[in-house]
Amino acid sequence: MPQHDAIEDHDLGLAHDLKVIAAMTDRRRALRLFAGVGTAALLTGCGSDSSANGTVTAAATPTPTPSPTPTPTATATTTPATGACLVDPTETAGPYPADGTNTSNGSTSNVLTSSGVVRSDIRSSFLNGSTTTASGVALKLTLTVVNVNAACAPLAGYLVYLWHCDAQGRYSLYDVPGESWLRGALVTSQLAMPTAACSAIYSGSALYSSSVANYSRVSTANDNVFGDNTAAQIAQQTPTLTGSVAEGYVGTAIIGLAR
Repeated sequence: MPQHDAIEDHDLGLAHDLKVIAAMTDRRRALRLFAGVGTAALLTGCGSDSSANGTVTAAATPTPTPSPTPTPTATATTTPATGACLVDPTETAGPYPADGTNTSNGSTSNVLTSSGVVRSDIRSSFLNGSTTTASGVALKLTLTVVNVNAACAPLAGYLVYLWHCDAQGRYSLYDVPGESWLRGALVTSQLAMPTAACSAIYSGSALYSSSVANYSRVSTANDNVFGDNTAAQIAQQTPTLTGSVAEGYVGTAIIGLAR
């Protein structure tokens, strides 16, 4: 959790945030939705080829039975990707991106132009005066954006925007119009990335994993988003997770680009 006496990115105001988000105007690319974890990621950038990782703290898949909402004790280190990597296939951004591409409750919703969207902890709302925190189990997610044409070298200067549903499967600004929890963005040159919380899954989709009954009927090999991907692509898109419901989870994944 951030210290209240420290200056965070989201405390620096709209002018600061817009400088960071300006990197998005050149190339917008909805890379994927994470298989199994349910976090949607939109990556854009005008980056350089220097090393950079991002660490995301999130609240991950709750169990079907009541479970505690712990303060996470696990931490993830940021290390460059090594070995083989693939270009991530472009996936749908889904119906709840709030990035200006669709409407929410009759009006266009775009949090990417809002002050405060650049932040390392996305569990709480940051718009409309609300600081409500979404429910879920803690997940700290480390993402490394890599160049598949340069031996999987990490890429800096790319903005990653994450959004997530809460433990009831609701999306802020859409299902809960007055809230903006589980949305945030950071640039890969920074060491910390957003926090999110997981939820129930759509029937027929393997994206969201808290509903055991729904999840047991589908897989990433035949769902309506990942079914056309290769086994290797699905493996790269699926974060590696350690931890537990009680302790919280730590996840790592890479996003492969051809640059």
